[in-house]
Amino acid sequence: MVSQGRFTAAQIRQALENAIVYGRFAPGEKLDIEALIVEFACSRTPIREALQTLEASGLVRVEPKRGTFVTELDVVELTERFEVMAEFEAICARLAARRATPPELDRIRTAQAACERAADTGDSDAYYHQNTAFHQAIYAASGNRFLESEALRLQTMLQPYRRRQLQVRGRMLRSLQEHRAILGHLETGDAAAAAAETDAHVRIQGDRFHELVASLRQSAASPGPSPAPRRRIIDR
Repeated sequence: MVSQGRFTAAQIRQALENAIVYGRFAPGEKLDIEALIVEFACSRTPIREALQTLEASGLVRVEPKRGTFVTELDVVELTERFEVMAEFEAICARLAARRATPPELDRIRTAQAACERAADTGDSDAYYHQNTAFHQAIYAASGNRFLESEALRLQTMLQPYRRRQLQVRGRMLRSLQEHRAILGHLETGDAAAAAAETDAHVRIQGDRFHELVASLRQSAASPGPSPAPRRRIIDR
């Protein structure tokens, strides 16, 4: 048995969550437990505990006698979860328009400014990170900790798909324009408009839905180049 390393189950869970959200592990991919044991220099126990937590959050699924896989949502599941996400975020925006304090509005503005800089360079990865910060700042400004925690949980589950969506041609600039409208409504305190704009921004339907599904199918069908050696999840 490999001796226990210095990483706790909670740290391993966070590292694996980031690896899934940031694209190291793709939806549908099987996780190599033995490789994770070596990478974290730990026993099987903290790896198992971390995966149990990730399964509870919906990021992975455990199939008896087959292994642990990164959750891959089908079209119906994807649509349903984006519908719920849009409703959650609309509620957050409605409450934030009414309740946001000046420091909370400043945090949203700061995240939006970072999105503007990322869009100027055409860096979809940088925009993705700042886009996440923008939405999380709105959750926090809602003043409802339970709602914030639920929105964060679902956001994490959908991040691999939201990241893919931002890589569709023209989506990053459209997202930026939608952010500007949302921020404007938050600043004027227009709760109804902030909620409506946010709902439309998050919900995937029409052309946006077909673009995302086509992008996911293309990614799954493409053999791509030979995989490069993977970076460690945590630098020691």
